[in-house]
Amino acid sequence: MFHRYSLLQIALVVFGAIFCLVYPLAIVWPSGWAWHEGMPASSQYFMMIVGVYATLGVFLIRAGAAPAANASLIWFTIWSSIVHAAIMAVQSMSDPIRMGHMMGDVPALLLVAAVLGGLMLSERRTATA
Repeated sequence: MFHRYSLLQIALVVFGAIFCLVYPLAIVWPSGWAWHEGMPASSQYFMMIVGVYATLGVFLIRAGAAPAANASLIWFTIWSSIVHAAIMAVQSMSDPIRMGHMMGDVPALLLVAAVLGGLMLSERRTATA
């Protein structure tokens, strides 16, 4: 069985890789990942989000080597994912065309926050015990 620290390391690498794949996800499932009509590259806003998430993804992958040394980055990822998901959920409910996000990126961001948050809290309890 994996130790919680190892699970945290794996989760950081997996979620980091997924963050790096936001662009392909928008091509495969545009109603769940893209907030505009047309190809992903046709929106300057979307490309900015892709750049931010790809950068965060690379740093999460790197954080997998030493999660304790990167706690601030991990907590930023947790809380920014919650805030991002909450804003998108509200926006999705006010626009029927965007309801696909309630099955795509909203639950994905909440999953990231729940898994990383649970593992970080579990690791904190283990470290203080």
